[in-house]
Amino acid sequence: MGHWEVLCFALACYLGVARATTLGIVHTEGGFVEGVSEKLSLFGDYIDIFRGIPFAAPPKRFEDPQQHPGWDGTLKAKEYKNRCMQVTLTQTGTRGSEDCLYLNIWIPQDKKGVSTNLPVMIWIYGGAFLLGGGQGANFLNNYLYDGQEIAVRGKVIVVTFNYRVGPLGFLSTGDASVPGNYGLKDQHMAIAWVKRNIKAFGGDPENITIFGESAGAVSVSLQTLSPYNKGLIKRAISQSGVGLCTWAIQENPLFWATKVAEKVGCPTDNTMALGNCLRVTDPQAVTLAYHLEMVNLPYPLVHYLAFTPVVDGDFLPDRPENLFANAADIDYIAGTNNMDGHIFAGIDMPAINRPLVKITADEVYNLVRGLTLQKGVRAANATFSLYTQLWNDNPDQEVMKRTVVDLETDYIFLIPTQQTLALHNANARNAKTYSYVFSQPSRMPVYPSWVGADHADDLQYVFGKPFSTPLGYWPKHRTVSKALIAYWTNFARTGDPNKGESTVPIKWIPYTWEESYYLEINSDINYDSVKQSLRASYVQFWNTVYQRLPDVPSTFLD
Repeated sequence: MGHWEVLCFALACYLGVARATTLGIVHTEGGFVEGVSEKLSLFGDYIDIFRGIPFAAPPKRFEDPQQHPGWDGTLKAKEYKNRCMQVTLTQTGTRGSEDCLYLNIWIPQDKKGVSTNLPVMIWIYGGAFLLGGGQGANFLNNYLYDGQEIAVRGKVIVVTFNYRVGPLGFLSTGDASVPGNYGLKDQHMAIAWVKRNIKAFGGDPENITIFGESAGAVSVSLQTLSPYNKGLIKRAISQSGVGLCTWAIQENPLFWATKVAEKVGCPTDNTMALGNCLRVTDPQAVTLAYHLEMVNLPYPLVHYLAFTPVVDGDFLPDRPENLFANAADIDYIAGTNNMDGHIFAGIDMPAINRPLVKITADEVYNLVRGLTLQKGVRAANATFSLYTQLWNDNPDQEVMKRTVVDLETDYIFLIPTQQTLALHNANARNAKTYSYVFSQPSRMPVYPSWVGADHADDLQYVFGKPFSTPLGYWPKHRTVSKALIAYWTNFARTGDPNKGESTVPIKWIPYTWEESYYLEINSDINYDSVKQSLRASYVQFWNTVYQRLPDVPSTFLD
């Protein structure tokens, strides 16, 4: 055999081995699926990607999702499917489809052979329960929720999926006519499908972690609390949102259902007639019937997030705070961004982001009153006095504007997250609890320089954008991304963010109610990044002084 033949033979053998480290066609409960295989390196590392596998049948309007009947032949799972029907960002039209219950899977392969028994991470997207899709926002064919970087760097399987949002996902009459929680039930169907089928893709069905951000983080929290998921979820990560957030549960769903019905001309005097009418009304009209106002709001924006989960006596049999026994065996990470409330503050008080526009103490007080509506004037006075205690007689504008951001961050995200961590820890049997705050400064050039990590600023780092689109980032951003992916995927693998396939910059100590350890995550993680008692005096105030004040009748929904 000549030199060239030997070389060609060796190359053919090598390519044969390399090709063997991809899945090819996979058999699922619905039938055969074929994805795409992408080569990552010269050394035989591949990633298998399946896009658009149905995990449930096309859903019927305001009905629970049902199992998919299956298909003949081999399903080509190579393209993302439509997101679920939702308003466009301008809220002037709709996008997506009612036939939308599909998922996407990323499986890393190396040259040793096809991966088996990999940890599985299922992503639940945010978007205020109004917007979003399993692939995320798309810029030049670069999808935000592309799971490749997490999968390859952490040696885990990543799954993303669609669930119903807006009125079609969360409208409820508060009774059996339209019970609600359809979006949550879609999420549960996706988790259950992964549990039943992921072994065929090389995943470990006994090691499933769900993780999500904002409304997705609330969803993660509620999925761990629902009895429907018993035995399905091993671990969970909530980024900027938990089931105890004031905006997580609709308190008066019939109010909003009636508003939608009036808008599209459906009867409102009887919930059965209302539901039946909405079921046959044009889905675009139903979707557009709810408009989230963004300007000149009489109350803070957070009060207008209408179509969210409900306590339905079934999927959520009780209020979230009473369901933590269901999460006793689930390892849990929860945290917030240090300026999560900035996005809300910028809408409630646009001057926050305008350096030349001043705000007054009266405006800050009015915002406090709006946030603390439920408890009335006594609560507003006590809250205002706590948050302005460090102001002098003539406080600097930056100090005042930061106070507003801190107030909204605490009320909307941080306080409920701290309450959730304490309840998880109190109810846990062997499960671990971890707390963090993410504080990498915002990269938005239009924001003032003092703005820290705004809501959703963590997403680009969790999904490895500094690696997949390196030109848009500095080395420090890759440091943050590498650390986040390492902690998250180690946690998915072992239940301990410090132990797994990836080295981490510092040991993250578990949270306990007594010691309240948390990790501050940014590009400068060092020994000082492990801290205790996050915003302790504020947490103490909201959990004791504020809670003990009596509720007052609200005029907000009149």
